[in-house]
Amino acid sequence: MAPSLRSTDRPLSQLYDVALLDLDGVVYVGPDAVPGAPEALARARADGIRLAFVTNNAARPPSVVAAHLTELGIAADPAEIVTSSQAAARYLAERLPEGARVLVVGTVGLEQALHERRLVPVSDADGPVDAVVQGFSPDLNWRLLAEGAIALNRGVPWVATNADPTVPSPRGPLPGNGSLVAALRQATGREPVVTGKPDPTMHRESLLRSGAERPVVVGDRLDTDIEGANAVGCASLLVLSGVTGPADLIAAPPALRPTYLAADVGGLLVSHPEATVVDGGSRCGRWHVGREGRELRLGTVGEESTAVDDVSSDALDPLDALRALCAAAWAGAGESEGSWRVKAADSDGGSARGLLERWQLG
Repeated sequence: MAPSLRSTDRPLSQLYDVALLDLDGVVYVGPDAVPGAPEALARARADGIRLAFVTNNAARPPSVVAAHLTELGIAADPAEIVTSSQAAARYLAERLPEGARVLVVGTVGLEQALHERRLVPVSDADGPVDAVVQGFSPDLNWRLLAEGAIALNRGVPWVATNADPTVPSPRGPLPGNGSLVAALRQATGREPVVTGKPDPTMHRESLLRSGAERPVVVGDRLDTDIEGANAVGCASLLVLSGVTGPADLIAAPPALRPTYLAADVGGLLVSHPEATVVDGGSRCGRWHVGREGRELRLGTVGEESTAVDDVSSDALDPLDALRALCAAAWAGAGESEGSWRVKAADSDGGSARGLLERWQLG
C-alpha cells in the first residue's frame, strides 16, 4: 500500500460511479444530519455520481432508513439502502434450504431481510432452529439473548450482522452490536461468522444492489469502512465527522489507511492534494512535517500565521497538515514500534500549536 494518501486533480464525484456511504457518523449522527451533508450529497448527485447508503446497523429496514434520510433533506429510495441485515440474510440463504427457521436476536430489519430471502424468522428456541442471526437492536432484552444462547448451545450456525463495539450518538459512543455479541460469546463459548463491514460479504452485497463498477467507500470508521474497502481493493474516503480522529489516523496500520481524507462528505466534491514524502518527513500545501524516530514536528512553509482559524483554507488548510502528518508517519512506520509523538516545529509561529491543541495532539 502507498505510504501516503492518493491525490487527484478532479473531484471524486467525477472519478467514481457510486459512492457507498456509511450512515452513522457520515450522513447523520443520532437523529440529525451531519451539518452540510444534505447539500453536499445533492451536489454530488448533480455531478453524476450515484449514491448507495450502506450501514452496519441492522435495526431498521430499508424503507425506514430511506424515510429518515428523506426527512433530513436527503432524497433516498429504499432500493438505495444496503444494510448488514441484507448481507447476513443472503449469506444464510446461500447455505440453508428455503424455509429454514432462523432465530433472530435483533429486530424488524433482520426479520424483513430473512423474509426477502425466503427464510423464516423465529423468536424462540422451543421448536426447530436452523441458525441464529444477531443484529443491533436498541430494545434487545435478556429473554431474547437467552433464547439465542439455548439455540447456540445446540450447535447451530451463528451469524452476526456486524461486530462494531459502539454506535455514535449525540451523547457519545453507546454499546453497539459487537458489545451485545460479546454477551452470547461469553455465555456459549461460540464465535459467530460476521458478515457486515469489514467482511467482504457486505461489500459484495453493496455492489450487487447498487450495480457499482467504480465505487468509492465513504466512512468514518477505520476498522469497518476503511478496512472493508481495503480488503476488496476499493478506494475509500475517510471523513472526520464521526468516530475517527487525527490521532487514530496517524497511527493507522496499512490495512486501515484510507485512499482520501476529508472533513465530511463534501470531500466528494473537491480535488485532493498530494502529500509528498521527503527525506526525514513530508509536505502538503504550506505544511511540512519533520520526522525523527517516533516524533513528528509540524510546521508551516513561508509566511506564518499565529491562528489557524484566521487564515483561509487556501492558505493553511488543516486537512493538508493531517495529510502531511500521515505521509510522514506511514512512511516511517517500520522504523520502530510504539505511538507517535506530535509536536509543533521550533520555528512555528503558532499555527501548528493551535491546530495540535484543537486535535488534542502533542
